[in-house]
Amino acid sequence: MFHIVEKRYLYFAISLIAIIPGLIALGLWGLPLSIDFLGGSLIEVQFNQPTVAIQPADVKAVLAELDFGDSVVQTTEGNVVLIRTRYIQDLDTKNRIYDALRAKYGDLTEQQFASVGPSVGAAVAQRAAGAVLAASVVIALYIAWAFRRVPHPFRYGVAAIVSMLHDVLVVVGLSAIMGKLLGWQVDSLFLTALLTVIGFSVHDTIVVFDRIRENLTRYRGEKYEEIVNFSIVQTLARSINTSLTVLLTLLAMALLGGVTVRHFVIWLLIGIASGMYSSIFNAAPILVVWETGEWRNWPLVRQLLGRRQSARASQA
Repeated sequence: MFHIVEKRYLYFAISLIAIIPGLIALGLWGLPLSIDFLGGSLIEVQFNQPTVAIQPADVKAVLAELDFGDSVVQTTEGNVVLIRTRYIQDLDTKNRIYDALRAKYGDLTEQQFASVGPSVGAAVAQRAAGAVLAASVVIALYIAWAFRRVPHPFRYGVAAIVSMLHDVLVVVGLSAIMGKLLGWQVDSLFLTALLTVIGFSVHDTIVVFDRIRENLTRYRGEKYEEIVNFSIVQTLARSINTSLTVLLTLLAMALLGGVTVRHFVIWLLIGIASGMYSSIFNAAPILVVWETGEWRNWPLVRQLLGRRQSARASQA
């Protein structure tokens, strides 16, 4: 039998190593929000027969002459150029951009033009944060209700949320790093990927918790730690096989799919891989730490408890 629970602090340390660089990046650079959240304009054009090779740096140079040098430019197959820039308020400004691009590369066809005002972008950002928070609360309450016949059912909901937050922090932290290094932006598709990761992570965690619930009834009198470890091992093959099936499909899409959905697929790939890890190595071991009360012996917690007891003694 694999002794997964016995090595729980090793797996907790691996999770911290995966999360901390992203948190540092978030503190230093923040999230690279796209026009979906900040407001701005998206231009997608296709050049019919470009006179010279299309390079993002060259397109940015053309835009800089029109005072749009802070735009983000991507080129895709078929001579398609995606431009994300600040909010374009009038048709004349858009036409000036098109005329400058035509002068550089020849005739073009507009594939897409969309603008989001700053106030709309701010509202979308608030609703996105609210969606993640609401999903967390509902999940915790549902799991606590579903496991109501097990001692301390609320712990299962909290453990599932902590495991889920692990996956959210991994994806969000990496988005800050990718935004700084590769210019990737957080858009509505990123939010869709994040909510999908949340659902997958919780679903996988519930499978493990459900087996723990069954084994608690089946093996009454056994140590809680041993029951949890046995339950993880029983569901290990199922969790890995299910996740690998999804990961291989996403990997094929990331390698062979279109450029416009590639970032979305990569975020799903990272989040689901993290969800597979956290469901096995974090969620159930958190229950053991809580059940045994060993968290009270952690140096930081012990120090805080000592200060609280000293404060009570001084007041008395």
